Amino acid sequence: MSGSPWPPSGDEPAWPVGALVAAVADALRARFNPVRVSGEVAGYLRAGSGHAYFTLKDAQGQLRCAFFRRAAEASAVALRDGLRIEVLGRLDVYAPRGDLQLVVERVRLAGQGDLYERFLRLKATLQAEGLFESARKRPLPAFPASVGVVTSLDAAALRDVATTLARRVPHLPVRLYPAAVQGADAPAQLCAALRRAYQDHRDTGAPAVLLLVRGGGSLEDLWTFNDPDLVRTMAQAPMPIVCGVGHETDVTLADFVADVRAPTPTAAAELCAPAAATLREALQRQAERLSAALWRRIDDQAQHLDRLAQRLGRPSALTARERARLQAHEHRLERALALRIDRQRQHLLRLEQAWQSAGRRDTERRRLRLERWGAQLALLDPQLVLQRGYALVTDAQGHVVTRADQTAQDAPLHVALAAGRLDVRVSAVHAEPAP
Repeated sequence: MSGSPWPPSGDEPAWPVGALVAAVADALRARFNPVRVSGEVAGYLRAGSGHAYFTLKDAQGQLRCAFFRRAAEASAVALRDGLRIEVLGRLDVYAPRGDLQLVVERVRLAGQGDLYERFLRLKATLQAEGLFESARKRPLPAFPASVGVVTSLDAAALRDVATTLARRVPHLPVRLYPAAVQGADAPAQLCAALRRAYQDHRDTGAPAVLLLVRGGGSLEDLWTFNDPDLVRTMAQAPMPIVCGVGHETDVTLADFVADVRAPTPTAAAELCAPAAATLREALQRQAERLSAALWRRIDDQAQHLDRLAQRLGRPSALTARERARLQAHEHRLERALALRIDRQRQHLLRLEQAWQSAGRRDTERRRLRLERWGAQLALLDPQLVLQRGYALVTDAQGHVVTRADQTAQDAPLHVALAAGRLDVRVSAVHAEPAP
């Protein structure tokens, strides 16, 4: 047997594991605590209990940290990956695993990490290009005809997505577009995979929705999904993209440009693939509502047919109702005709009275007019003039003599008086100029 000989029994006592871990923890506590450490936060995780766990790292190493709930709730610093902090705590050993850890008691900012600063600069640049606008986000199809998946063939995320899709929608066609999800070549491979998916969609209409997925990791591990070329390529997608990169607390620039962000790869698959059981339940409810509506319709029509059958079964009653309706119409017609005749009779009486009254008024007007004309004629009667002492003188031919120059000496004249007539001769003519 090669190697160093085993020490003789009894020379070196054997340590129980727990005792050795406790001794190391005691030595650490006595030698270093309390200790102040600065570094960059990575792999931050907030558990359901309220405790937080993360790694504090720099270029030379890394240290696991536990930030228990009491201290975490009292802290004013919101921890996240890439944040550079300074912590005050106690070095200890977690006995169940023998891990060295720093139990954090206080935290203060020590400046942000380089990667996080680059993240913020890239985010501001891409946001200024309008790639993160909510107006360009598209809703996911309720029932996509096919799904595309962009991820690594070796990624655990692929297994999670495949398992979820097979369980929820086993009938749904799935197309895989493999690409590296970490490393220097990952952004270019992801862009190429996305373009292949875009071309397939333009040629065949499939995939209808695209999943870009990767498991969790540190900020460096997920940095590929902050690449600006990848973000711009995602913005050119002709179909909706669901980004499921990392865990719920992990945020990348790909999340901002995607149409929908999922907290995990499994959640991304669930968003675009409604469970078959859920769909069956929905279809069952729809079928029940349709059946109930159909039976209600059948019942209504059956009642309507029953009423029609009852009416057809007693034609005498229908005849009696129709006879009564006809008699009612006849009575109304007779009353209307009598009323119309009476109105016409009254109208004729009014016309007769108006005609008689107009005739009397016209006769009276004519009588008065004749009386006026008779009075005017009477005023023109020459006899009345003669009765006032005037005489009417005419010559032998019967012409009226009104001037002296109309006769001559010894000419015979006839003088008509109010009573009687004189035949005279002119003894002398005395002419005077006319006025």
